Amino acid sequence: MTSIRVQKILANAGYGSRRGCERFITEGRVRVNGKTVELGERADPEKDVILLDGKRIDTKQDKRYILLNKPKGYLSSRRSQGGNPTVLELVDVPERLYPVGRLDLDSEGLILLTNDGKLTNLLTHPRYGVEKEYQVTLRKAPDRVQLNQWRQGVVLEDGHETAPAAVEKWEQTGPGRVLRVVIREGRKRHIRMTARALGLHVDELRRVRIGKLEIGELTPGAWRDLSAAEVRTLRSTAQNSANLRQI
Repeated sequence: MTSIRVQKILANAGYGSRRGCERFITEGRVRVNGKTVELGERADPEKDVILLDGKRIDTKQDKRYILLNKPKGYLSSRRSQGGNPTVLELVDVPERLYPVGRLDLDSEGLILLTNDGKLTNLLTHPRYGVEKEYQVTLRKAPDRVQLNQWRQGVVLEDGHETAPAAVEKWEQTGPGRVLRVVIREGRKRHIRMTARALGLHVDELRRVRIGKLEIGELTPGAWRDLSAAEVRTLRSTAQNSANLRQI
């Protein structure tokens, strides 16, 4: 095998997203044949000894794909922060898995866990634009102007302008309103920040779909393995989304 970039080797082996694996390198946590590597360096995964945090990476482990209904109070990461548990503590399996994308601590719903770096990149990289659907409970009902602004795109506090989104009223909850929101972006706290920029407050946030994969009847904390057909559908959905965005 010819040499490839070290961050790609790590990602393909399921050690995180491409960007996450780049951070491992910039933080000095990756060594190849005893030498700490820098971003952009290459290696041969079949010949070179590649260590992450002092442990040799496994480039030949079987791929696994798990759909989890994330409860509130769990971090979408491998490492605990501030004493909060991570989603991986809900899934007792031998494989080294990583969460695909983000759901913040106070959010719940569909999250994927896998060691397939190629699929992770397809589902998280902005150029693929895979749809993600959320049920968003607002403290007060939005007016027509706020809904139209959300659909067209909003400038956030950091200056980022959100892409157009599909936003539909779903049901009334006292003074509030549940919305169905479909986006193709994956920025941290994206929906909460968008609502805040519009003068709205999110009380509940639940992801119910990624691409064509739906959460179904899973209860919070429950999980299941994806079928081979579901994995193929996720890949084709991401690739088709990328093709459409290039037209």
